[in-house]
Amino acid sequence: MSNRLPLTVPVLGESITEATVARWLKKVGDIIQSDETIIELETDKVTVEVNAPTSGILDSMDVLQGEVARVGDILGYVNSSDLDDHKPIMTEESQPEQKPFEEKKEKSNEFRQNSRLEKRVPLSQLRLRIAERLKQAQNNAAILTTFNEIDLSTVQNLRQRYKDDFEKKYGIKLGLTSFFVKAVIHGLQEIPLLNSQIDGNEIVYKNYYDIGIAVAGHQGLVVPVLRDADQLSYDGIEKKIIAFADGAKTNKLTIQDLSGGTFTITNGGVFGSLLSTPILNPPQSGILGLHKIQDRPVVVNGRIEIRPMMYVALSYDHRLIDGKDAVTFLVLVKDFLENPGKTLLGI
Repeated sequence: MSNRLPLTVPVLGESITEATVARWLKKVGDIIQSDETIIELETDKVTVEVNAPTSGILDSMDVLQGEVARVGDILGYVNSSDLDDHKPIMTEESQPEQKPFEEKKEKSNEFRQNSRLEKRVPLSQLRLRIAERLKQAQNNAAILTTFNEIDLSTVQNLRQRYKDDFEKKYGIKLGLTSFFVKAVIHGLQEIPLLNSQIDGNEIVYKNYYDIGIAVAGHQGLVVPVLRDADQLSYDGIEKKIIAFADGAKTNKLTIQDLSGGTFTITNGGVFGSLLSTPILNPPQSGILGLHKIQDRPVVVNGRIEIRPMMYVALSYDHRLIDGKDAVTFLVLVKDFLENPGKTLLGI
């Protein structure tokens, strides 16, 4: 007896209702194994894999590469009946050609205005959705940015002094991001508006700290979230950041990894940026931009010294947060990193 089981668009996460078929990994008539990945879907946040519900033969492809499907839609069918007796609905000759999604994106038209070339490449669905979200942030929020600079001498000295002991105990290197996560949480606890959001005519205060950490993936920047970051130790933060970076490179981050977040940290300094104005990650009200650490002459106790300095930028929703609170938050972050002993003493 024939037993055709559907391949459906899974639940994609909070507020995500549709996805684009990035590519089919199998052709109609191919034998597949239970739980084998058959389809890659692309959302504005992450690539989602759709796996076979049973072993069998791919019977049909109902939504093709580049087409959009909503949560619950049927993408195709797997027939789990006896493989020897099964005859697929479509023959290999008649099925649609499915080229890799990246190849499709590279398809373009080239023109030759005095031997000068122009190339037109269609925007991917992922890039289109990112553009929509960023434009939405600019349209809906009153984004303002304030700046400060931080002397990282103390943090760098701590890392240098304890790096071997830290790595020996935890098996990972002591990075810089964990210090900034701790500093941000310190600032958010003092300025709770930056950890809140506007919802209609109400302010939603969050009594938890889910910190988004922007990392580079092969399809662009993604922002996985450190859940309850205030309860994580330095090694716990570093381990999660390493896992996020690996997940972004191997395309293994889940919708749950990328959903939510009450505040975001982004580090353009890893690419060499000296100064920038980060854009909000809606519906969050604040984002902290980190930048390149650069040795610069600064005045310390009346003397000029060379110190490792970093410019930091806080972009915030001015509808909710006044300049005083934004500046105070950056000062708190700066003070935490320049004088970590004060935090240990609770002063």
